[in-house]
Amino acid sequence: MRSTLWAFVITLCCLGSPAQAAGIQLLETDPALSGAIWYPCAAEPTHVALGRLSVGADFDLKGVKDCPVAGVKLPVIIFSHGRGGWFGQHHDTVEALADAGFVVAAINHPGDTYSDSSRRDTLSLWGSRPADMVRLLDFLLKDWKDRAVIDPKVGFFGFSLGASTGLVLMGTKPDFARVASLCKETTGACAQLHNGETPPDARPDARIRAAVIVDPPPTVLTRENLAAIKIPFQFWRSQFGGPGVGDGAGTARVADSLPGKPNIHVVAAGHYVFLAPCSPQLAAAVPRICTDVPTGFDRATFHREFNAAVVKFFREQLAGDVR
Repeated sequence: MRSTLWAFVITLCCLGSPAQAAGIQLLETDPALSGAIWYPCAAEPTHVALGRLSVGADFDLKGVKDCPVAGVKLPVIIFSHGRGGWFGQHHDTVEALADAGFVVAAINHPGDTYSDSSRRDTLSLWGSRPADMVRLLDFLLKDWKDRAVIDPKVGFFGFSLGASTGLVLMGTKPDFARVASLCKETTGACAQLHNGETPPDARPDARIRAAVIVDPPPTVLTRENLAAIKIPFQFWRSQFGGPGVGDGAGTARVADSLPGKPNIHVVAAGHYVFLAPCSPQLAAAVPRICTDVPTGFDRATFHREFNAAVVKFFREQLAGDVR
């Protein structure tokens, strides 16, 4: 079903627990699992300070650090950030899901974060990123100290290259022959493809039962490889596009190629509109990810409705408790 962004106005209520804030546990001991877990918490929200990011801005998360988990049988959502991003870049969407009764986890993709570009432009990323998400899900279901509260119904949220990561986990095999035919660069992944190097073969993860896919890079996607998707998903794209996704025409082509009847939303703004609204300090430090087109687009208002739509979708698909 195709629908416009502004159709959803819902109350974010908990899936059977009295949560008032997102509890937050930071994952800090393993470089491969550097990030955070959010979950329902029955305490008043405060702030969890993360310190200064390398972009020159201090950052904190809204929630209660190490608060006891409120509720049982909580579905899980794993998040994959975009190229050069980090685990907290969708923190408002994550907080909305945790407040609504989900366990949500996000990590930095090693080699492809704002502070680590060692794998960013290599073919290996197409194998390592999906593997990162499998590792995170394995940790949540098998090793997390609070795993007893989890209902192993799993959802996925991915933005930009994180959306491509999700599509691989959903069964799509990227069309690297198409990429090679379009590549004009002589470095990075293009050079590897022209030199005959073989991209990694990442496997789908059948534990993922629903997904929200946001503005994926269109180059590797075709009607043929998208046909492999068998789970329900919500698809968001920016009308005007931006770095990595082109001018919006490519994601429009992808939307027209999707199998079945996915829930498709088109937002009359640029690619970065899906990132959490920026603080004044972050906007001053990194204006390119904080300034929306067209000028005057209200990202904060959009995110209230975006978050509500994402919560509604995951509740319908994973919780079976829509009100």
